[in-house]
Parts: sequence; structure tokens; C-alpha cells
Amino acid sequence: MRAHHLTLTALAIVAGLSLTACQNGDDGTGQSAPSSPAGAASSGGSSSGASDQGGGTGGAGKGSTGSAGSTGSTGSTGSTGSTGKGSGSTTGSGGSAKAGRCHTDALQITAKDDTISGDPDGTVVVELKNHSGQACTISGYAGVDLKTNSGTVSAKRTGQQATQAVLKSGQSIDFPINYPLNTTGGSGVRITGLLVTPPNETKTVALAWPGAASLPVTDGSGEPVKVGPVGSAGQGG
Repeated sequence: MRAHHLTLTALAIVAGLSLTACQNGDDGTGQSAPSSPAGAASSGGSSSGASDQGGGTGGAGKGSTGSAGSTGSTGSTGSTGSTGKGSGSTTGSGGSAKAGRCHTDALQITAKDDTISGDPDGTVVVELKNHSGQACTISGYAGVDLKTNSGTVSAKRTGQQATQAVLKSGQSIDFPINYPLNTTGGSGVRITGLLVTPPNETKTVALAWPGAASLPVTDGSGEPVKVGPVGSAGQGG
């Protein structure tokens, strides 16, 4: 009986060893299996790098520097670089965006006599030139006052419809001032200066008066000094 028991025990040990060997063989197979997906992942990284090369030169340069794993990461950076380029185009398209109002400090304001011989009225043209370095919009009537030895004379609007203009840096726009000529033979009301306030602004610029020396003396029933909207005397560049 003892011999039979020992035989059974030996068989059990042999069977256990065989089972262990089989299990070890399965583990080995399991360890070698991931090598194929790892190779695929490496291939994927390289493919991502190639896509970045197509998308932009910056992405391609960075992808060629790193390893397969870092190439995939750099590819993502290359995509971000493309977004940055879009942001750059937004900055570039700033010129087409709505420009802000032309402020007094952004305008170089000058005045010149533009009276045509034979006209019943005198004409002074005021030029507003944008020197701000960026585009701005302007529309409406400027405030115009003539300084005289008898006080200030404010110009009346002509009533013409005003249109909006966009002035690029360096461009200018004009408006006219029409005033009655003194043909009475007397000294009249002597004009000593011109005050101009650009449309929708509160800051005023004082200029020398370039027109005739005086206005006719009037009791208020004569022709007033008139101002047209910006753009009604022509636009220059």
C-alpha cells in the first residue's frame, strides 16, 4: 500500500511540473505579443510627423529633430503653430476691421483760401489729414468759429447730407467755409482767426485765417458764414 501511495504522489508531482511548464510558455507568448502594437504606435508617431510636414514647414522641422514619440507631440505643436498663423492673419486684417473715430490729436488741420474770382462769396477750405499711423473714420460737420474784432461768429451748417469716410494714415479730407465778402468799401468786421473743432470732438484747433480780411457789417439779416460737411470740398490722399 505504501508503494502504491508513493507512485500516486510521484505522478502528481510530474503532472504539476507539466502544468507549470505550460503556464510559463503562455506567459512568454503574452510578453512578446505587445511588440507588434508598440511598433504600430511608433509608426503612428511617424505618420503624425508626416502630416505636420504637410501642414507647415515649422512643424516639419521640429518633427525631424525628435524621436518617434516626441514627433507625435511636436506634430501637435505644429498644429498649434497653424492656429498662431490664423491669429496673425487676424492682426493683418485689422485694416479691414471697423476703424475708430478720428480724434483731434490724430489730425493735422490746415486752412487755405479757395475763393474763385467772380463768386459772390469767399471760400476757405479746411483740410483734415490723418497722421495717427492707423485708419480712422470721420463723418459730419466740424465746428467752425471766426474770431473777429467784434466777437466770435459761428458758422451755420449748409444742411448737406454727411457721409462717412475712412482715412488711412496720410490721407486727408476737406470741407468748405463760405462767407460773405465785404464789398461795402468800409473796414467791416475784421477777422482775426479761425477755430476748428473736428466732427464729434470737443478739442478745438486755432488757425490763422487765410481768407479776406473782413466781413461786411450786418444787422443779422445778411448772408451768414456757412460750413459744409467733411468731404463736400473733395478728398485728397
